[in-house]
Amino acid sequence: MADLITSTGNPVVKRMRQLSERKHRRREGAFVVEGVQPVWQAVEAGAGIEVLVVAPELLRYEPALRMVREQEERGVRVVRVGAGLFTRLSERDGPSGLAAIVRGRLRELDEITVRPDSRMVVLYEVANPGNLGTIVRTADATDTAAVILIGKATDPFDPAAVKASMGALFNVPVAHAATADEFFSWAADRGVTVATTSAAAESNFWTIGYPTPLAILLGAEGPGLPAEVLERGDIRLHIPMVGTAESLNLAVSAGVLLYEAWRGAGGPQGAPAGGPRG
Repeated sequence: MADLITSTGNPVVKRMRQLSERKHRRREGAFVVEGVQPVWQAVEAGAGIEVLVVAPELLRYEPALRMVREQEERGVRVVRVGAGLFTRLSERDGPSGLAAIVRGRLRELDEITVRPDSRMVVLYEVANPGNLGTIVRTADATDTAAVILIGKATDPFDPAAVKASMGALFNVPVAHAATADEFFSWAADRGVTVATTSAAAESNFWTIGYPTPLAILLGAEGPGLPAEVLERGDIRLHIPMVGTAESLNLAVSAGVLLYEAWRGAGGPQGAPAGGPRG
């Protein structure tokens, strides 16, 4: 086995540190993935892996070790580092000893395939990377076709977003529209029904139909959707609440709506939908 890297001056180590900054991720079209499950999903999804980074003293899970060996035999570069160095590089408490540098970029809207039964979630100027990663994970769980970001949004390749997505980032396309106008024009051209969301919207999300193709559009944490964007929705809906809180967390709201839209489409394996459908 090659000697373990322990120096912070190693080029791979320096690159991992650089990629913690958005400007470097955007410029180089690459980001860091950490953890056994996310890295494994990147491998299985055929993501463009530049290098696998392994701390042999930390990585004790034999199936993961076997996967690393198999990838190395197929020509994927593997770099082995000391446990102390990997821990300093890690974004996690109790790191597993496995990371990867992966090539990736935001998609253009025109790269998103819209089918008659497609459901998408759209986020207007979402700011919290943890929320974004959680929504990507929920989108994957609910057979949602894509996540679309509008405007000044957080980076889906931010370490917090990648961690929260738990590898779902490799299964769900994430695209970006510079403006709401660009998104609504794209949706209209493809016959996509847009459901906008607000606590002040007139329709209860339980009582409406969810025609497809469908895009569920949510606003940023705190301010929500601007009034002019909310009004452009073909459907305008709210999630009813009791108690003292004025709103739900963005990722929770997205999860509630994505599951209801999935249920309206028949749910997993054609499970029957309940409730009225318009």
